[in-house]
Amino acid sequence: MFTLIQSQDFAHNLPLLKAAFRLRKKVFHDQLGWDVPITGNMEFDAYDNDKVQYLMWCSPDRRTLYGLIRLLPTTAPTLLYDVFGATHDHAPELIGDDILEGTRMCIDDDLIARDFPTLAPGAGFNFLFLALCEVCLALGARRMVSNFEPAMSRVYRRAGLDYVMHGKADGYGARPVCCASFEVSMQVLAKMRRIIGIDLPVVTLPKTFERLPTYTPAAMPHMALSG
Repeated sequence: MFTLIQSQDFAHNLPLLKAAFRLRKKVFHDQLGWDVPITGNMEFDAYDNDKVQYLMWCSPDRRTLYGLIRLLPTTAPTLLYDVFGATHDHAPELIGDDILEGTRMCIDDDLIARDFPTLAPGAGFNFLFLALCEVCLALGARRMVSNFEPAMSRVYRRAGLDYVMHGKADGYGARPVCCASFEVSMQVLAKMRRIIGIDLPVVTLPKTFERLPTYTPAAMPHMALSG
């Protein structure tokens, strides 16, 4: 299942949040060798605060985590501006109540292969992107922005995501870092569903779900609510 964890529900989802921080450490520190802050077997930083929301891909009992994306409003402090400003020349048009930053996107390939043996390699990202589009629509966001290494471009295209490139810069590691934004709309969602081959919503929102201040009812797709 895919669900969204917001700050009002952090206390009720501590095991899942800890699993997310462990997966981030495994992917970004252990596998990719990024210079990220480590506490024990977990990776978290100053941006994991009360402004953040987490899109989680987990088992129905929430005991197994398959992937996640961290979401922050661009009006709050973000990696986008605090760290990666050179990738978009500190563009002011990327700041807005209805523009979200997506960071720390990762999946657990081993657990996905174990529990979804018929799922093609790399398809996990497709589902995560599809869930991301649904969640952003539900929140009332009109745009997503992200920094990524050039190799991720083909992953976005495979999921049916068309993006606007805002720039790239060196000096952050072995490879350049790009900055791009993605439109959030029902048309984009329909295209992604067609390409990925899924017609129904994949996200289950909690009953405590809260939308962005700029939320417009016409933009919200139908999806289930859970307790």
